[in-house]
Amino acid sequence: MINFSILISSSEVSGPGGLFDFDATLPLVAIQFLLLMVILNIILYNPLLTVIDERKEYILTNLSKASETLAEANKLTTNYEQELDSVRTEAQLEITNSQKIHKEILEVELNISQKYIDNLLDTITKDLFAKKEIALNSLDEVVQSLCENIETRLAI
Repeated sequence: MINFSILISSSEVSGPGGLFDFDATLPLVAIQFLLLMVILNIILYNPLLTVIDERKEYILTNLSKASETLAEANKLTTNYEQELDSVRTEAQLEITNSQKIHKEILEVELNISQKYIDNLLDTITKDLFAKKEIALNSLDEVVQSLCENIETRLAI
């Protein structure tokens, strides 16, 4: 690398002003710079800035729409959750009521069956007692006739 102090000290001064000559070139360069800045601003930067602004507006509108949609989705979610909770409680009540009704029906049918079985047992018991009485009476008659037969045979 070249040392800049050596470069500055070794440069020759040729004419007035030397290394830093401010003739008519400085205003010309300044005008050229300003003209180039205005042209670039018109040609390049303004369209680029309008595109950037349009994109920013597009992004902002989409973000606002998305936030509105999200808020509406949250609102619908809370509504559906409330409806779901109310339907669940109604279903639970209906299940409880149906279980209660079926239990009552089962108890009624059980009582009816129990009464039928009790009546059936009573009739069977009465029938058995009647048959027992008939059997005892016929057995008594058979025993009487056997006793008479035995007495007649013994008497012979």
